Amino acid sequence: MKKRKIGMALSLVLAAGTLLGACGKSNDNENTGGGKKDTFSVGMVTDIGGVDDKSFNQSSWEGLQAFGKENGLKKGRGGYDYLASKSDADYTTNLNRLVREKFDLVYAIGFLMPSAVEEIAKQQKDSKFAIVDAEVKLPNVASILFKEQEAGFLAGIAAAKTTTSNHIGFIGGMEIPVIERFESGFLAGVKAVKPEVQVDVQYAGAFDKAEVGQAIASKMYSSGADVIFHAAGATGVGLFKEANDRKAKNPDKAIWAIGVDRDQSDMGQDVVLTSALKRVDVAVKDLATKTKDGNFPGGKVALYGLAEDGVGLAPINQKAANKADIDATVKDWIEKIKSGAVKVPETRDELKTFNPKQ
Repeated sequence: MKKRKIGMALSLVLAAGTLLGACGKSNDNENTGGGKKDTFSVGMVTDIGGVDDKSFNQSSWEGLQAFGKENGLKKGRGGYDYLASKSDADYTTNLNRLVREKFDLVYAIGFLMPSAVEEIAKQQKDSKFAIVDAEVKLPNVASILFKEQEAGFLAGIAAAKTTTSNHIGFIGGMEIPVIERFESGFLAGVKAVKPEVQVDVQYAGAFDKAEVGQAIASKMYSSGADVIFHAAGATGVGLFKEANDRKAKNPDKAIWAIGVDRDQSDMGQDVVLTSALKRVDVAVKDLATKTKDGNFPGGKVALYGLAEDGVGLAPINQKAANKADIDATVKDWIEKIKSGAVKVPETRDELKTFNPKQ
């Protein structure tokens, strides 16, 4: 009788333990494995320009930081983070590392990465990727592109309205479609408001050579240009150095530079006229939010232009003599572009037939 009571008690203890264990496993599944996760993590692989390039990569990182802050995430594994690429040999390694560290969404920043993204995305079919400035046609990759020509167009208007020598310049990084869109839009903007202006165009052949950017800028300023727009990443840092140096030697001389991607007014308060904004930060944050909410646009292209607040123009420098006129003209053309009344050319071929009075 005594043994029977002990056996029954032991059975009850074991049954209770089984029930508690089942409840514990159920909660574990909800928090980690089979059910929903409590957090969403995002990682980013930079292009060779580095996360502090004052331009494209930096803007991307600022968007990721904004997403992290909005969602209460911390920098590092399980939150948001980046890996810097020193060369193109780092792309696949860095993408793989972020996948192994279980980031829910992995960004590849820049036109140089499509091959690396395609390779890793095919291997890691359960992982989600997003690439900026290129298109990869895979179901687990979202592609982000911009209408750079619209931002370039507004920069062209500002440059043409500012120049007193009727001579301006454009410095490109590499001759690729992205930069061709900036160039074509810029030249179209100049043509729209002051077609007699001469525009010098030169490419540096790289996005990380500030000394080359400075040499090109020096030649352009010396030949009479008084406004230069760059779409050259970290190479454009050389433009600002040259402009600042010249302004320091001759404070009364009109010397202007136009930045790109982010508001680069911090590169010289006396020389930066404005910047052609390419809101990579907005796009990165937007797509991360959509993915977190279960709306990952895999296999699709997300295109950001003026209408989507994906491109624009930074505030005109307060020291510009005709700031009010520039502001009014830019506003007028923004409305025309948004309404569809004007289609800004995105290639040199389209520029040839562009009619601003269309």
